[in-house]
Amino acid sequence: AAAAQPPVWRPVLPGGARTIAAAAGKVSKVLASELKHEEEQYEQAKEIKSFLKSSAFKLVETPGDVNMALEKALGEKTVRIEWQLSSPFDPDMDAEGEEAPQEATEFSVQVEDKSGAGMIFYCSTQPGEEHRYVIGNVKSYANLEQKESVSSYHGPEFEDLDDKLQEALDEYLAELGMGSEVCDFVDAMAVDKEQREYINWLKATKKFLEA
Repeated sequence: AAAAQPPVWRPVLPGGARTIAAAAGKVSKVLASELKHEEEQYEQAKEIKSFLKSSAFKLVETPGDVNMALEKALGEKTVRIEWQLSSPFDPDMDAEGEEAPQEATEFSVQVEDKSGAGMIFYCSTQPGEEHRYVIGNVKSYANLEQKESVSSYHGPEFEDLDDKLQEALDEYLAELGMGSEVCDFVDAMAVDKEQREYINWLKATKKFLEA
């Protein structure tokens, strides 16, 4: 009699292709429901279009990138305001669902001349009707190397400066174009950008799982 052949070993893939496809289909179904809800709920704040229509600043943004900027020329100098999208999750929301005051949006205001020298005001928005932003530090730089160096001096704490110097720098920042309207736009765009990127994420994830 012929000798018995040893059993052929076949690797067992974890889950298996069918199980993975089923799991992907389940996720895709939930994504489709969430996407439908988000697209129905999304509406861009009116102040965004209104600001861009009336302001000398031009919006700079790239799909998929969390960074945004407003830019404008001011004589021989260029003014650039930079900030990022903000998370919609609010850990301070109470159990009854009442919204806490809007969180501050950190931003910077850069003014630079053609030689590459300039200043950067590190700021954040704050709630209120009058002064809608606070200044943290004011950095000065003579060239691109100093500007981008992670170890360069970021300037003194604004609140530690002499009151007259604080007032003068604050007025200078206002002359660059900073004001309540810009702060309202920065806050609104931080939220709007996050919503749009989330919708794009839902679409891309759903497309991958259905491929």
